[in-house]
Amino acid sequence: MSPDPLIAEQVNWTQYVSGGHYESFYLRANHPTRPLAFWLRYTIFSAQTETPKEGELWAVVFDGESKTNRSAKVEVPLDECRFDTTSFHVQVAGAVLDDHQLRGRAGDIAWDLRYEGEEPPLYLLPPKLYRGGFPKAKSLVAKPLARFSGHLDVAGDRLEVDGWLGSQNHNWGSRHTDRYAFGQVAGFDNAPGSFLEVATARNRIGPLWTPNITPLVLRHNGREHSLTTVRQGLKAKADLGPSWWTFASGDDRMHIKGRIEAEPSAFVVLEYRNPPGGIKYCLNTKLARCELTLTDRSTGEGETLTSAHGALFEVLGDERPAFL
Repeated sequence: MSPDPLIAEQVNWTQYVSGGHYESFYLRANHPTRPLAFWLRYTIFSAQTETPKEGELWAVVFDGESKTNRSAKVEVPLDECRFDTTSFHVQVAGAVLDDHQLRGRAGDIAWDLRYEGEEPPLYLLPPKLYRGGFPKAKSLVAKPLARFSGHLDVAGDRLEVDGWLGSQNHNWGSRHTDRYAFGQVAGFDNAPGSFLEVATARNRIGPLWTPNITPLVLRHNGREHSLTTVRQGLKAKADLGPSWWTFASGDDRMHIKGRIEAEPSAFVVLEYRNPPGGIKYCLNTKLARCELTLTDRSTGEGETLTSAHGALFEVLGDERPAFL
């Protein structure tokens, strides 16, 4: 039996058993004031055909000041890795990860970091959907508002990490979502204790495409606005451009409208292998701008949350983006 991600101590236990599967533990954080960020990812990839079975180690450092990004990837046989199913302990190509620290190297990017966070896990799907085979892809935030310290070495240059805010995340499935936009803000400039997780997703069933579904969770002012039911996700609005995305959702208490965007230079393109076969292209930045407008339905009062360059923004599809 697979671990139950709805049990707090099992939220980071590995779900993989056999067959076609991907599973990632990724961590990301932003400098408190400068447009600098990192993204580190420890991954299982098992093709549906049973070969290959590999561990992947990914690293990207985003630098909005020089408008350059550096990325690296390492692949090793899965039997040389450790992904624990009874605790949170991961090891890929000599890089290690647990619930308090991570160390490793991929190419010319090395890291030695510690992190902590007291916020409870955040779920972007209704709880019942984390058990069973539907949907094929699942995602959660194990540690929202995680704070990182330590350092990275990037092509020989030391980058000190002191109080950077971000998150530790866990996702897995038997196939990638066919198309999605995904956003996350760990602390807004004018609301550092608030956290946003949002996605717009579509899947293909034979020759047909499902409608957009847009789940959203916002933690703000001590309250969680969880707009994640299938019905609510279908009612939500979303529009996606080459490097921007707008979305709107709400319930009887709050209406939430947002825009996430970034310059082309802020992105990298990552190639994700899909367990059933083929490649997905992920347009990925951790330096996006986000503006979120909240309207209290009972009073009509509004509030705007902003992040100048601290938003995670990803777009995944079957084709490499033309503007990069």
